[in-house]
Amino acid sequence: MNAYKKILIAVMYAMVFMDASAEESEVDTLEEVKVKASADANAKGLMKPYAGGQVAKGGRVGVMGNQDAMDTPFSINAYTNELIQNQQAKSVGDVLLNDPSVRVARGFGNFQESYFIRGFQLYSDSVAYNGLYGLLPRQYIAAELFERVEVLRGASAFLNGSSPNGDGIGGSISLLPKRAPNEPLSVVNAGWSSGNQQLISADVARRFGPDDRAGIRLNVSKRDGGTAVNKEDADVDLVSLALDWRGEKLRLSGDIGYQDNHLKQTRTNVSLDAATGVPRAPKSDTNWAQPWSYSNERDTFGTLRGEYDLTEKVTAYFAGGFRESHEANSLANLTVSNSATGAGSLYRFDNTREDSVRTGEVGLKGKFETGSVNHDVVLNANLYHFEKKAAYTFDFSGTSLNTNLYAPVYSSLPAFTATAGSGGVLNNPKTTGRTILRSLALGDTLSMLNNQLLLTLGVRHQEIVATTYTYDGVFDDAYDKSKLSPVVGAVVKPWDGVSLYANYIEGLSQGATAPQSTVSQPITNPGQTLAPYVSKQKEVGAKFDFGKIRVTTAYFTTEKPRGFINAADVFTSQGKEEHQGVELMTYGQILPSLRVLGGITWLDAKQKNTGDAASEGKQTIGVPDRQANLGLEWDALMVPGLTLDARVITTGNVYVDSNNTQRVPGWTRLDIGARYATEIKGHLFTVRSRIDNVTDRDYWASAGGYAGTTSNSGYLVLGAPRTVTISAQLDF
Repeated sequence: MNAYKKILIAVMYAMVFMDASAEESEVDTLEEVKVKASADANAKGLMKPYAGGQVAKGGRVGVMGNQDAMDTPFSINAYTNELIQNQQAKSVGDVLLNDPSVRVARGFGNFQESYFIRGFQLYSDSVAYNGLYGLLPRQYIAAELFERVEVLRGASAFLNGSSPNGDGIGGSISLLPKRAPNEPLSVVNAGWSSGNQQLISADVARRFGPDDRAGIRLNVSKRDGGTAVNKEDADVDLVSLALDWRGEKLRLSGDIGYQDNHLKQTRTNVSLDAATGVPRAPKSDTNWAQPWSYSNERDTFGTLRGEYDLTEKVTAYFAGGFRESHEANSLANLTVSNSATGAGSLYRFDNTREDSVRTGEVGLKGKFETGSVNHDVVLNANLYHFEKKAAYTFDFSGTSLNTNLYAPVYSSLPAFTATAGSGGVLNNPKTTGRTILRSLALGDTLSMLNNQLLLTLGVRHQEIVATTYTYDGVFDDAYDKSKLSPVVGAVVKPWDGVSLYANYIEGLSQGATAPQSTVSQPITNPGQTLAPYVSKQKEVGAKFDFGKIRVTTAYFTTEKPRGFINAADVFTSQGKEEHQGVELMTYGQILPSLRVLGGITWLDAKQKNTGDAASEGKQTIGVPDRQANLGLEWDALMVPGLTLDARVITTGNVYVDSNNTQRVPGWTRLDIGARYATEIKGHLFTVRSRIDNVTDRDYWASAGGYAGTTSNSGYLVLGAPRTVTISAQLDF
């Protein structure tokens, strides 16, 4: 940590220098710093926090821009930096533990965070940053990188364009970058958590120039050490720099970031043999990962966004971004063959990957009137270019090792044998895929009857171009399809504080690719990619604003197509996943000293028209029938500056297989926290402590499904053990 300590010392010296001429002032009350600034080059600025400060009043609704949640025909929550800091969140997944419509899982075969929203999976490299897809680290996004986490529930092909991974059917996640606030910001934070994981970070921002139009914000962070899981080690280094300019007509913002994520002996996912049942969850800190296993990811990324007011009612805007990523892994995932004893096996699997992303958009926003109807119009053109290089070597038979879920057996690194399978060269991977997404969108929000009726209409023309290559870099297949994606949404406000809404919107993804034939399963069209899948969503709901408390309820139904091998051995589009659900959510301030955040989601996620009697009508892999969250924060008035909080998370039963023979029990978890804010020589000093999974419950947290459309099995992820986190923050 020597290099980072030097950086932090330099940052602190810089803060002292910048504040040397400032007059000292007395602070009359103990009040946490409230950041007030635009998180983007946007004239509207950052949406203000709602009462209680944990959730904002609204957020970015794709190309339609920032909207108050009461004015949009979609369900949206924007979690604030205040919540992120107070809960000591380390990643996007930690923040989304507060959302009753989201459950955090993992990608298949690696340690990528993924998220089930309304029962549909969204991968972390489909998270948007500064309004653009694909710019953030692919597997893990550190919390120091973002100001807010916005969850837009439901399909969003019109609002955001097609997701790079063909996911996002149940919702999208957007992160807002940090910007320099109006007041000087100088924060140093140090922390510790179970396993002797240490944190040191600094967050410094200043505005300068005429009318403080220019801003700069620097974030530096380092986490390293063990975790609450036995023998596991995680190191994350992060540096990000944000610049912005706020002129009378021109607004600009830019970001550059670097994240280096090193994982050693990280606990893997667990797969199950088809013939075995679901094993009981082992002790929460058990680690069956091999001591030689690791996963390293290094990312450099950046964005630039600007807008210019052509007239008082017309604004032109642009945005662009890039990401360069390098990954190297040596993995050994466990497959359990006997659920009663925990006996299983693993084998060595090494892979490397390099990602290159270039993306951008241009557009026009305008306002005009036709009689008594006001129009808020947007025209947007978007381009996304992604290139992937990859190579792998695995040794299923030569390096197969016996182990046990409950009593892990550790082995030295096995050498690859002559029977090992491989694709490409690990230290020089070739291009294996390119994806180009082009789209043009036109939308209009019509406001009528003194803003009591809002009607949103729009359409996006989306083109998906995908080219695949063998691991030797030889052309394999090409795909070029396009589709129109419409949206219709309405908001009716019959009374103050009440919004009734409805929407029809579609999701769009590349069609599935037919698998290769096997001895037991001949396929007449192997390698053929189907036409784009169109997912259809219908939703109705109501939102109530009681001044300090908001309540949202929604009913939705979403249909997603799926691939199927028919009686003629042709892989075609047949059947669907149908998710129906009811959401009830609330946030705000019950009393001046009491805040609430939570809700419940009931889900009926079924497989329909599968052509397979064993799976027909069965529950979708990894999706519970109910999930709920309830969080409370209480200011202990008898001890000024002390705040206590508690959060309960509960999730129903799920299945690991499409035939619903392997059932995973539901679980409930309790988290608690406390913070104390005081002054030291006129500077705010905050100590935070937290215990996640207070009872140290042993449970399977998720049972995600494979990305492959013909797979009928999933994989298990063990819930994190009891984890204690403590930090101290000084605001200069």
